[in-house]
Formats: sequence, C-alpha cells, structure tokens
Amino acid sequence: MKNLLYILFATFFLASCSDSKEEVNVQELNQQFIGAWNSRDSDKIISLLADDVHFLQGEVHFSGKSEVSDKWVRETLGTITDLKTNVVSTGTDSQIAYEAGTFSVDVLPSTPDEPHAYGEGNFILLWKKAEDGNWKLSYAQLEDMPVVARN
Repeated sequence: MKNLLYILFATFFLASCSDSKEEVNVQELNQQFIGAWNSRDSDKIISLLADDVHFLQGEVHFSGKSEVSDKWVRETLGTITDLKTNVVSTGTDSQIAYEAGTFSVDVLPSTPDEPHAYGEGNFILLWKKAEDGNWKLSYAQLEDMPVVARN
C-alpha cells in the first residue's frame, strides 16, 4: 500500500511537471504581425508564417509558406496601410492561440486618378507552437465587406 502511494505521488508530480500550461500572449503575436504589416516589413511577416500556413479570403485559398508569401503578403503589402483590428474573441493554451474580430485598412489607389478607399471586415489569426518552440501564424482568414472610396 505504501509503495502504491509513492507511485501515485511520483506519477502526479511528474505529470504536473511535464504538463506545463505555459500560455502565449496572443495579443503580442498579433501586434508583431500588425506592426510588421504596417511598416511594410515583408521579411518579418514571412518569418512569422508556419511552413504549412493557410490563408483564406472569400473564394481564395493559399496554402504553404511559399504560396502565402508570394500571393498574399508580397502582392497585398503595397496596396493597403494602417491595418487595425478590434478583437472580439481570443483563446490560448500551450500549443495554439487565436484572435478573431473585425479589421480595417486604408486601400491605396493603384493609379493616381483613383481615389483612396477604406476596407473592413472580419478576421481570424490562428497561431501554433512549432516544434522548435517558436509561435508561427498557421491560419489567417479575412472576410471583407465591399471597399468604400473616400472623398
């Protein structure tokens, strides 16, 4: 009986040590991403992407770091500024973290005769802890409302 108590105590102790509930600050991760986007630092943005990242926006679905980097980050980075988010839902644990809510951006004209515009919509950014212990953006989904021209 005494040995059984020692085994139970040891099992509980080891389980509590190995099951660390260290959670990430998802707001900090998203601020790194938003800060890099607003300063147009594509290298920083791409360094935050997981190798198996997915990006969804309406009918568009890009997958993998290379495709997401080329078709979302590099193609879009120069067309919008002043990305802002309003978080509605958030969640974290030791392996996954997300924020979801609404976003807004200023849309730059593609030619000098076009007006500036304003865009907004819903977003979710989902982060996963990689094997090396670093947090990477694993899933990004944007659902836009129609862009509105500014006067």
